[in-house]
Amino acid sequence: MKKIGFSVFVFLAMILFVFPQAGQAAGGGASIYLDGKALELTKNGQVQNVNGNVMIPIRVVVEELGFDVNWDKKTRTVTIQQSGTELKLVVDQSTATVNGTKVKLSAAPKVVNETTLVPLRFVGEQMGINVSWDNTKKAVYLITPQSGSGNGVGSGENTNGNEGGQTGDVPAPNTDLANVGGISFSDNRLMIAVDKNVKPTVFKMANPNRIVIDLPNTKFADSFSTGQLLDATQNGYIDVTEYPDVSKVRYALFNNNPSTVRVVLDMNLDKNYELINENDGLIIVNLDADSSTGNPPGNNGKTLVVIDAGHGGKDPGAIGVTKKKEKDFNLAVALKVEELLKQETDLDFVLTRSSDTYPTLQDRVKIANDLNADLFISIHANSGSAAASGVETYYTRSESRALADVMHKYLVQSSELSDRGVRAKSLHVTRETKMPAVLLECGYLSNKNDNAVLFTEEFQDRVAAGIVDGIKEYVGLR
Repeated sequence: MKKIGFSVFVFLAMILFVFPQAGQAAGGGASIYLDGKALELTKNGQVQNVNGNVMIPIRVVVEELGFDVNWDKKTRTVTIQQSGTELKLVVDQSTATVNGTKVKLSAAPKVVNETTLVPLRFVGEQMGINVSWDNTKKAVYLITPQSGSGNGVGSGENTNGNEGGQTGDVPAPNTDLANVGGISFSDNRLMIAVDKNVKPTVFKMANPNRIVIDLPNTKFADSFSTGQLLDATQNGYIDVTEYPDVSKVRYALFNNNPSTVRVVLDMNLDKNYELINENDGLIIVNLDADSSTGNPPGNNGKTLVVIDAGHGGKDPGAIGVTKKKEKDFNLAVALKVEELLKQETDLDFVLTRSSDTYPTLQDRVKIANDLNADLFISIHANSGSAAASGVETYYTRSESRALADVMHKYLVQSSELSDRGVRAKSLHVTRETKMPAVLLECGYLSNKNDNAVLFTEEFQDRVAAGIVDGIKEYVGLR
């Protein structure tokens, strides 16, 4: 059972109201397509107009989407169940219940020719679908976010809780749109990288709790899908497990006219937020707004450190001799560094990723540069010959050498692996960043002995502590 299904009703209803042709779809007018498949309604399953309200046979649409539906003939009650939600409608009654809560309907369900018909607008706050209208073909296209990734962003959300979504003709591609290059979540902050000025609209929704961020005149950058999940329907998501306030970040191309990327934070509780947008290419939604000073990270007098877990998402990095992936090691250490930095009152920090996503190299640099970070630390593990073993620290620009020396000293001590030295190399994240920046190679996955310790809690705890100690010494806190 999939939660998205309720919103198919919402948006189908919306389309039928917005586009009169679509109201006759089942009767030979406009065509209705669900995830590319034409809905073929039976003779008794046609869309109908009852006293000015668009009604549709509930069983036909629900069964197309795999919902559990029960009809109680004695009480004339329709019960629809999906994961976590139960909806009850009673024929000729103008109220329904959603998880036991009464909701007023615009029109009561009806039985016409032994077919139960229901109004569709009452489920406006459920998860939605992407909707487009082809005026030439007189066709409505409904694409559920679950059709590709199983986790998308619905269109049935707006500030007043009524249904919303795409309307009008699908426009020609707009080359003047801002590109969304990366989306990440760390330190209870959502960060969105864009390449032009964008004025986001942010609002909260309830039942369930969500924070919705609409980015008008935007699209996903061509490179977005190479590093982060983005399916064929322009939907994707990030599972959030490290922060109790948020369960998931979902994003999608929500509208075509104007082209709008929508990002949704699925919240575990109602929480205030703070929008930080200084038109510097980085949009931040800070969930620690209640204790915020109103400034973005680093503007509070503290040293700001960007912690970069290398690779991620579709890029596994090096593969160890036991088939374990570098990206997992990098993230595990970065999250341990994060926990230690939370205890440091004089340091502020941002993670370029806190889950299995892949911000591009350009996005990682952009996050650090746009925040005017003081330090940039990239965490990696190496690969080479089976005999290669030990730790290395890389830098590019001369002003990063002092940081490299300090960080490498603690990396050698904490890892207890052989010292392969500090090395200069032209790497994108250490070359293009504007602050002292280093890349730490914490051992060789290709070496059976290094690989055996890299994925142990003890080793990762030691290395994370060494990284924090190195940062503290470099900035004069140790």
